[in-house]
Amino acid sequence: MTHLPPPSRRPPSRALALALALAGIPLAVTQPVAAAAGAGPAVGSAPAAAETRPGGGTADRALASAFQPLPKVLGTPEQTTEARVELGRMLFHDTRLSRSQQVSCNSCHTLDRWGVDNEPTSLGHKGQRGGRNSPTALNAAGHFVQFWDGRAQDVEAQAKGPVLNPVEMAMPDAAAVEATLRSIPGYQPLFAKAFPNAAEPVTFDNAANAIGAFERTLVTPSRFDAYLEGDDGALTAEEKRGLTLFVQTGCPTCHAGPFLGGHIYQKAGLVKPWPNQKDQGRYEVTKNDADRMTFKVPGLRNVARTGPYFHDGSVANLEEAVKLMARHQLGRELSDADARTIVVFLGSLTGDVPAGMRAVPALPPSGPDTPKPDPS
Repeated sequence: MTHLPPPSRRPPSRALALALALAGIPLAVTQPVAAAAGAGPAVGSAPAAAETRPGGGTADRALASAFQPLPKVLGTPEQTTEARVELGRMLFHDTRLSRSQQVSCNSCHTLDRWGVDNEPTSLGHKGQRGGRNSPTALNAAGHFVQFWDGRAQDVEAQAKGPVLNPVEMAMPDAAAVEATLRSIPGYQPLFAKAFPNAAEPVTFDNAANAIGAFERTLVTPSRFDAYLEGDDGALTAEEKRGLTLFVQTGCPTCHAGPFLGGHIYQKAGLVKPWPNQKDQGRYEVTKNDADRMTFKVPGLRNVARTGPYFHDGSVANLEEAVKLMARHQLGRELSDADARTIVVFLGSLTGDVPAGMRAVPALPPSGPDTPKPDPS
């Protein structure tokens, strides 16, 4: 996966610049947070003509040029071998990776709920709650960093964090994870198949690599992808109006590319201070004052299903979330009607996880030496 350079050094893409120019948004306002998108018509070229499409709506192809269809898989063939993906699917659902043996990756990133638990913050070890909302696992492997504060570079690094976090899965250390996995006889041949060149296949690193391999297959194309690929009838007339308003409002300043986000950091409260200043975001990682209130921009794929919203899970209603973004990030006040229209478009970003991915797999039984649950 290619990582983009920090947004402060990345110029606006031609596709995004065109979309913003058509929307009447000054480029100077957007430069510090320009989005990465594929090549499009050069700024200043004639915009594509709006055409009437099935269903009575109008579609201006130039307005969609800041976005791209989802890739099929979010990793290389070497990262996503069948053996690694299947092992990762098991580990993703295995509660024995937690101290109490009650929490798995799927507990907070529930795949039959579009990769979230629909809680403001998630329940972990001994009923503790984390300090931030759990983002969806769907399509996350394509983001340029992981976690709200970007402290992990990829899903393989991210997979280790919750397992050892005392509030989440609370395993004491990597050695304890490895001892548990090695005590389960059925995992030994699965790790050996997934990592055939490893002298010791059953390691914490390889467990994280397998979970990452599985997450790299969690791609959820939607009707919006069909539209981007040329099917003008894939969106309804109202969804097309929502797309136009989404761009005209300035949302692609941050929410662009195949994931409609997930590719830059941004300050919460760029134009108007964000109400909740308690969590300082990336500053907690870097201790750089320039990073105060800065977070990874979330992707909007499946956003209609993944509430509540924002890093603190403080807003349950998507229309309200859209209005808050317009106000605090763009300095714009949206009417209720305009917010509803944008939300109609956002609904077209809802895909689905194949039933085989959602289903809990059969897990290998514990062995005689497998540790017992420890609720302490």
